[in-house]
Formats: sequence, C-alpha cells, structure tokens
Amino acid sequence: MAPKKLTCLDCGQVNRIPEDKLTAGPKCGTCGAPLMGGKVAEVDLATLEKAARTDDVPLVVDFWAPWCGPCRMMAPEFSKAAAELKGAARLVKLNTEDHPQAGMKYGIRGIPTMAAFAAGREQARQSGAMPAASIIQWVKAAV
Repeated sequence: MAPKKLTCLDCGQVNRIPEDKLTAGPKCGTCGAPLMGGKVAEVDLATLEKAARTDDVPLVVDFWAPWCGPCRMMAPEFSKAAAELKGAARLVKLNTEDHPQAGMKYGIRGIPTMAAFAAGREQARQSGAMPAASIIQWVKAAV
C-alpha cells in the first residue's frame, strides 16, 4: 500500500502518509498542523492549486463569500460533512471576496459552489446551499 500525498493546508508542505493512518490524525512533518482533522480549513488560491494538483485524497472546496446568505447557512452543514468524511476527503473553504482571482481561475459564476478535486483535476461541481447529508452523498458520488 503506497503512502498518500497530502499538502499541509497551513504551511504548504507535501507529506506522505500511510493509507491506514489517514484516520489516525496525521500531522504535518514540518509545522505539526493536522492533515486530516475532520474540520473545514480556510485556504488561499496558492494552497488550493497545490493541494488540488498534488493530493492523493479527494479535496472538496466550498467557494463562498461572507456577504452571501446561503453561504453562511451552508457553513455549519459543510462542517458537519467534513467531520463525517474524515479520512475519506478533506473539505476546505475559499473566500472569493478575499481571493477574486480564484473565482476567475475556476470559473465560479455563483456562490456557494462546491468543486471536488481528485487525481489532480476537478471531478465534479455543485452550486447552491445543501444540507450535510446531501453534501456527503454528493462527495461520495463525485470522487
């Protein structure tokens, strides 16, 4: 069983984690941050690009903005889904107001929009607020 590559969402370092240790709370070898903590992490465009390109574990991004009502409604549901999917996928958020170039690069036309990345490319996309159960079901079907 080959180790899985995971980009640290705090420092950007790529780590290699044995597959059977993904649910055991692996930490970054450089900065000690949790790699699969089951919590939603806020990322910038550079970190998103590196993780989407490099990681062997599916990465699900919620493109959102603080002024968006549906985005704020979905935030706790996205967090519940992250906890449920711990070890199977990592869920992250990217604030399109702070990083407008991300919205342009990924062609985000409305928010909230989720994009699932696996094997170095986007696998699926879904717009609109969703409850946790629907997010989990969508992620499992997408990757």
